[in-house]
Amino acid sequence: MTPARRGPRRAVAATAALAVAVTGLAAYAVSPASATTASSGLVISEAYGGGGNSGATYTHDFIELHNPTDAPISVDGLSVQYRSNASVAAASGVTPLSGTVPAGGRYLVQQAAGTGGTQALPTPDATGSIAMSGSRFTVWLAQGTEPLNPPAGDVVGTPGVLDLVGVDSNTFETRATSAISNTTSATRTGTDTDDNSVDHAPAAPSPEGTAGVPDPEPEPEPEPETLTISAIQGDGATSPVAGRRVTTSGVVTAAYPSGLFGFFVQEEGSGGAQSGPATASQGVFVYYPRGAGTVEVRPGDRVEVTGTVEEYAGATQVRIGDASSDVTVVGQGAPLAPVTGEWPASAAAKEALEGMLVLPTGPFTVSDTYSTNRYGEVGLARGTTPLVQPTQVADAQDTAAVAAVVADNAARAIVLDDASSVDYTSAGGSALSPAYVDAEAPVRVGAATAFVAPVILTEGGSPSAPTYRFQPTAPVGPGVAGSPATFENTRTDAPDEKLLSADGTPDVKVAAFNVLNYFTTLGDADDDNVGDGTPPCEAYLDRDGDGNNVRGGCAQRGAWDPADLARQQEKIVAAINALDADVVGLMEIENSAVLGEEPDEATESLVAALNEALGEDVWAANPSSSDLPALEEQDVITNAVIYRTDAVRRVGPSRALGALSGDGEAFGNAREPLAQAFRLRAGGKPVLVVVNHFKSKGSGVDDGTGQGSANPDRVAQAEALAAWLPGVQEATGVEATLLLGDFNSYAMEDPLQVLYDAGWTNVETASGNEEYSYSFSGLVGSLDHVLANDAALASTTGVDVWNINAPESIAFEYSRFNTHPTDFHEASPYRSSDHDPVVVGLDLVADRVVKVTPRVNVKHTPRKAVAGRSVVRLQVRVRAGQVSPKGTVTVRLRGRTLEAKVNRGGVAKVRLGRLAPGTVRVVVRYSGNDRVRAARAVHQVRVVRAPRSQGGRG
Repeated sequence: MTPARRGPRRAVAATAALAVAVTGLAAYAVSPASATTASSGLVISEAYGGGGNSGATYTHDFIELHNPTDAPISVDGLSVQYRSNASVAAASGVTPLSGTVPAGGRYLVQQAAGTGGTQALPTPDATGSIAMSGSRFTVWLAQGTEPLNPPAGDVVGTPGVLDLVGVDSNTFETRATSAISNTTSATRTGTDTDDNSVDHAPAAPSPEGTAGVPDPEPEPEPEPETLTISAIQGDGATSPVAGRRVTTSGVVTAAYPSGLFGFFVQEEGSGGAQSGPATASQGVFVYYPRGAGTVEVRPGDRVEVTGTVEEYAGATQVRIGDASSDVTVVGQGAPLAPVTGEWPASAAAKEALEGMLVLPTGPFTVSDTYSTNRYGEVGLARGTTPLVQPTQVADAQDTAAVAAVVADNAARAIVLDDASSVDYTSAGGSALSPAYVDAEAPVRVGAATAFVAPVILTEGGSPSAPTYRFQPTAPVGPGVAGSPATFENTRTDAPDEKLLSADGTPDVKVAAFNVLNYFTTLGDADDDNVGDGTPPCEAYLDRDGDGNNVRGGCAQRGAWDPADLARQQEKIVAAINALDADVVGLMEIENSAVLGEEPDEATESLVAALNEALGEDVWAANPSSSDLPALEEQDVITNAVIYRTDAVRRVGPSRALGALSGDGEAFGNAREPLAQAFRLRAGGKPVLVVVNHFKSKGSGVDDGTGQGSANPDRVAQAEALAAWLPGVQEATGVEATLLLGDFNSYAMEDPLQVLYDAGWTNVETASGNEEYSYSFSGLVGSLDHVLANDAALASTTGVDVWNINAPESIAFEYSRFNTHPTDFHEASPYRSSDHDPVVVGLDLVADRVVKVTPRVNVKHTPRKAVAGRSVVRLQVRVRAGQVSPKGTVTVRLRGRTLEAKVNRGGVAKVRLGRLAPGTVRVVVRYSGNDRVRAARAVHQVRVVRAPRSQGGRG
């Protein structure tokens, strides 16, 4: 099962509002948010539960709302509602609201008090009695005052919920924000993107209502200090003068009048080739918030800047307040050469170049394309390989080896950004197509990358977890337009036959393919954009508000309506037919019987689509096993097997490990393994194919070993599988066995180690191909494997992971149709799933050897044999073309049998000895060998009498 995830926040300096003009400035560090909730426009701007707790300043908990629009909004009939972070019940606290939130204004809802704290809240607009948790909870703004019960998980689009914040909670928008404390609140960081992890971060509480906050006695603004950029940056991770007003100067290297709302400036004379490690950076970002006015600068301008030094998302910046007075163009500077030199692998080395113009040299490789669809980011790895999941290559129990991989990943990782702060999936960004997503020039994990233009090395992304990145000097996109780097196109039309034939020519190919929740039972079968069932299915929506795949609310997991299924199916069909496999094990396919449909209905539908695309009925669905447990013990997704009837035939019935599917048993939370034996129609040895789908890493107990949740469950499933297989092999009479599927375990994790210890070999890792089937969190690895016992391994000719899915941007997936104005959908294999198929070749038919017919030539010496005197010898020469005619030669001579071996030159020599006079018939037989046929020749030796001696009398 695919782990859910979302990309990180990605702004270099600060994110500004994209669509809504507002009056005044927000209290948080960026411009006011543009609410995506069409029914109200209000958003939750701050939530605090530490009021009155130890260390707290404020005596009460509170929830603050914000109106980011330019018109007042009534809250009559609305409420704020609360429940604990782990609850799945209706709201435990409801506070009704009344009144109006002015344009650009705040609305403060006071909640319960604690026994501590020293300062009361500003005058609240509404008062409740909810005792909120100080660290983690869920709050939402609701239509009406009846307690609502949002579902666990992502609630974006839930009816009645106008805005929701999950603080380290099981309920959230896209992903929960991190936990807070008695001294921090969940504070909105910028525009509403419907992703709590992006939109809120811990910060000091700053409550404000319609009455505002008491104005303290204004402090006189300090005179700015004149400092160089390197003095502002300092030689540490943060500026030594953060919070102080400064004046500095330099040459503009990149300007972003929109998107990033600022420019980079660098000390004159800096840059160029670096002879040694730098200490303090000579570049810095100048940020101008909305309301500061228009800044008109261009690269090459020499400027003087006055502003306040800040740290935002890991980077030092100078924030100006008034463009007309704080930025002055004083002339043109000499062109600055980009920094070149040794790659800054450590954080300290990157920090010393933060904000500077650089030209990366040497090899880079694409390592992550997941957030490209949303934020226009491409994760890169220094070197020729992507970043790898530690437990793919290091034993999960070897902490030192795992730590070494983690350290290598950290040293090589860098993000290539698009020089904008657009969320291309948000309401404000959906009119734009993302950078680096292009069907004609795809940017894929594993692709070699070369920089052709300078970029800015800086830090940014999520304020709570910033990363180092390259910012282009001008915005990129749509697609790769204006990209500072070029990318190798690594797409292939089919699996690599050279890899599949590395150790011989395969007679049969067997594949494993996770088909990404292929469901023919839809969320909206009648296509009225209203979920079917009671309670109804809920959808993920495209930019027009039409569903494209099921989000929850029902048992279905796949396509939303018939058009979505058609898009999903044509991609899967294109992929499977291009696999050129004879047997395919499928994972994440609908278990039709559990949904009340005919058993195997979804598998049969896929088979029909495959045959239709080929124009002939060659594919068939393996029937469900009678060994499966009762339907109430089966999952809504299942494993399945399809096969080509023109290549193989089934041997015996379908089998399943159906005895361990109850609660608390090994397969109580996973899909039962299925087994089917096949034999080629051309004959040869049979093979037993066992399809597996272990418990996912997304839920269950985390044993703390770095192998994801439910690792103990997967270990138990591996043990049960290993114990079950000998009985299946005995019952079928088939020894050669392949275990294939989605094991939800990387190659060196505990569940696979169980199988290795039981005598199974991972064909992928044994091949040395270093191919991977999955990409998660910017790291590659294989969750999908083919394991062979010794009998099957002896017949294996090769293996290939066909990288058509994991390296691709999710924008090409059917579930993201109409997310952007560019139509990225194609009836192609690419991004037909999130897992790559794995194919293995087997040589199961003994090759028939065509033997060569030799020529046998026989000679004898001496040519004139004299009876009683000459010793006659035969020379037998066997010729068989390029084939070596090894073997023996047998000679029959007047009742005698003589034998000699044929040497490397094809010659055998036989001594006949002295022969009687006359014509001697010699029969010569060549024995032949495994490549050369036997042969026979007859030779004659004419032996003359010795001449009589002539003497005389003397």
